[in-house]
Amino acid sequence: MPPELPPDPPGFEHRPVLAAEVLAGFEPLGELLGQHPGGGLLIDCTLGGGGHSALLLEAHPGLRLIGLDQDPSARAAAAERLAPFGNRVEIVATNFADYRPPAPALAVLADLGVSSPQLDVAERGFSFRSEGPLDMRMNPCDGETAAALLDRLDEGALADLIYGYGEERLSRRIARRIKEQGPWDDPRQPRTTAELAWLVGGCYPPAARRGRLHPATRTFQALRIAVNDELGVLERWLEQVPHWLLPGGLLAVISFHSLEDRRVKTAFRSDPLLERISRKPLVASAEEAEANPRSRSAKVRLARRRP
Repeated sequence: MPPELPPDPPGFEHRPVLAAEVLAGFEPLGELLGQHPGGGLLIDCTLGGGGHSALLLEAHPGLRLIGLDQDPSARAAAAERLAPFGNRVEIVATNFADYRPPAPALAVLADLGVSSPQLDVAERGFSFRSEGPLDMRMNPCDGETAAALLDRLDEGALADLIYGYGEERLSRRIARRIKEQGPWDDPRQPRTTAELAWLVGGCYPPAARRGRLHPATRTFQALRIAVNDELGVLERWLEQVPHWLLPGGLLAVISFHSLEDRRVKTAFRSDPLLERISRKPLVASAEEAEANPRSRSAKVRLARRRP
């Protein structure tokens, strides 16, 4: 049975994926905490609404939490959800690749997915299913927007980006159409996510537009990854995170597409400080996949710091 999840804060409805698998993978925390009577540190690198962290704090009363997130709306939601845990919780506004922990941790968790509120709030510009600005920044106060990126890149570079980060076979056709229809970052004539999605869909033959996957899915994924440097951030963090852990400490990473999972798998296999707990990633149960469609592409890999 999936664990009973804490209630969502108003305005930030998000169901954490693979919660049962994370709890089971972190079950050895009970024994580890027994070896550290003063308590132990959990670092949640992508705090979101705090769902995973709330479950782990409830399951392991000896844990204290440092939760990281660069999204102010996520931090506010997490602070509300985690308020019952009082001074066991500290929330830090940062990108996890830029963070340096104050002490070694017993457990580190990273959920690399975009949260439901980020996808569902049109003003964030992540989703092609609603009308919103072409933004896509995880930190809405910093960095280049998707619209500015579309204008900055030439056609060839944009095609390479859409193919490399979105694995989109029609990348050259899509890039050509995007550049023909520019500029995209003109404040006098704001362009929208719906407009870009319609343009990308028009690059597909009519029969292909009616498939299970929306034609704009891969292009939007590629732009979001590029705007937030998601793969570069992940690679830098994977180099650092083994040093965040105490010997025997646990690490869990939840990924949502092959570009992420491939990097996590390689790091877990090649880093001499890490020992894989399972050779294959864990995926959502049929029950969870039915209840939460966004869990269907999720995979969690688990490792421990070698003694």
